[in-house]
Amino acid sequence: MSRAVPRSRKALALVAGAAALAAPLALAAPAAGADGDPAPYTVTPLRFTVEAGGRSCAVDADLYRPTGADAAHPAPAVLATNGFGGSKSDGSTAAIGKAFAERGYVGLVYSGLGFGKSGCLISLDAPETDGRAAARLVDFLAGTRAADDGTRVDFVTRDGAGDPRVGMIGGSYGGAVQLAAASVDPRIDALVPLITWNDLAYSLAPNAADRATPGVFKWQWANGFYLIGEGQPLLSPSLDPSRINSLGCLHFVTDACDTVRLLNSGRYPAAESEKMLAYARSVSPVSYLDRITAPTLIVQGQSDSLFNLNEARATYDRLRERGVDTRMIWQSWGHSGGQKPGELDLGDPEGSYVGQRVLAWFDRYLRKDAAADTGPAFAWYREGRSGYGTADRVPALSQKLYLSGDGKLVDNRTKVARGSRQYTNWPVPTSHSESSLAGMIGLPDPRPYDTPGTYLGWTSAPLTEPVDLVGAPRATLRVVSPATERVQDSGDAADKLVLFAKLYDVAPDGTKTLVNRLVAPVRVPDVTRPFTVELPGIVHRYETGHRLEFVVAASDTAYSGNRGIKPVTVVSAPESTGTLSLPLVEGRVG
Repeated sequence: MSRAVPRSRKALALVAGAAALAAPLALAAPAAGADGDPAPYTVTPLRFTVEAGGRSCAVDADLYRPTGADAAHPAPAVLATNGFGGSKSDGSTAAIGKAFAERGYVGLVYSGLGFGKSGCLISLDAPETDGRAAARLVDFLAGTRAADDGTRVDFVTRDGAGDPRVGMIGGSYGGAVQLAAASVDPRIDALVPLITWNDLAYSLAPNAADRATPGVFKWQWANGFYLIGEGQPLLSPSLDPSRINSLGCLHFVTDACDTVRLLNSGRYPAAESEKMLAYARSVSPVSYLDRITAPTLIVQGQSDSLFNLNEARATYDRLRERGVDTRMIWQSWGHSGGQKPGELDLGDPEGSYVGQRVLAWFDRYLRKDAAADTGPAFAWYREGRSGYGTADRVPALSQKLYLSGDGKLVDNRTKVARGSRQYTNWPVPTSHSESSLAGMIGLPDPRPYDTPGTYLGWTSAPLTEPVDLVGAPRATLRVVSPATERVQDSGDAADKLVLFAKLYDVAPDGTKTLVNRLVAPVRVPDVTRPFTVELPGIVHRYETGHRLEFVVAASDTAYSGNRGIKPVTVVSAPESTGTLSLPLVEGRVG
């Protein structure tokens, strides 16, 4: 497979993975050796019947056994599963098994519940369903249970009776399941979740100002997932009957279907919205991180509008607060594309900084190599510069800018001009950040734009030095919207004001770049009060002569918008104005 499109990215891509249902491997098929050398591993297809979430579920798996591993010479194990819509056979789900078996690990790679030839409904990596299913596979690696055909293993390193030495790795849907499994099974020794979520309520309907208020529906991503899940008969024609839900949707658990339907309805009454938020969070790491003790190397993508860097930061912060050894890497690519030369390819982990960190993580926690260097607490990919940036903590907010009434972004409150400016939304979207599935599957996407009259922007003076931003900017705003004030207490959150905050890089020739096409959707809790917006985390260098532009827009094509026309006015004065705070690691905005 071409290095230009690495196996790891294809395996993690939700749609691309769905098309990669390969034919099953032959029983105990040996991997080909080079020049007549012994094969480095054998692969054995297995089936397990497990109890999970109150159901009996079939799990389709492949066991990768490195040559030489036996009861006298046991090896630690790596457990992995696919991204949403994929299976054990897709591009680099299988590459994980091969890569680690070649390096002496026992690999057990399986199709997640509801995908490939595994049974049961899609439950969004719920701990008591998907997590428990993974724990039953850990039993197999411990030698305490057999596969359905009677196969047992006695060649996995053990830390005690019934306790195998096992780590997990995988991306997106195959990333969250690691956290779910570790929350119900403390025997798991190390985790490497890639490009996954912390809170599905934030992922699918983010509110960058208040997570207690229903957010703004990310309709393109969410409905893309839903259609992939419901379209499983097209991807896997012979479905296990346990994968059919007779309660109104085909292949998801009922609560998941009800959540998507509510979001698509455009109505968010309080009681239904609270139930939706509670369900989405119950299947998310945010609700169970306090039960995880396994050392965790978090890898998240800078180019990812589905699960942005803030999701990784939230998981990282909580685990570290509890004393869990946790490190975090912000690589270039995520669900929105962004692959750069030399970045992670799980089929060739030694070939990248991130891959080397993964190998060292498992060397330390699975091989118990005390000399293995697990690296700095935090690292980030730097576009156009050699190597990764590293630090012992995520950079803090370090410079505050002010929104002036004349549209300038200034570095001192005394420079703020008095003034008011207004925008209004139209019945149709008038701003574009992305076509959500385009970056993942390599389709062209129009450049981001904002229609005059439907947004406000504040622009800095040209920079006199390069400025490196690493982290999540934060804005404090106050808006005036009488049309919203009259209806925002209706009991339906859909009547509250929706807006979108974002950061552009404006080149000297006026060309504007929306950094990684990321926006911060906001459903304003109360337009009579100031509110704070946390923008998505970004890593970006603003070059000398460029300008920062902070924009508040009325709509975005990738999200649901306002119900009704709601004009917005922003008033600025030196004693009272909006602010934008930036986490800078180099330079200042002057």
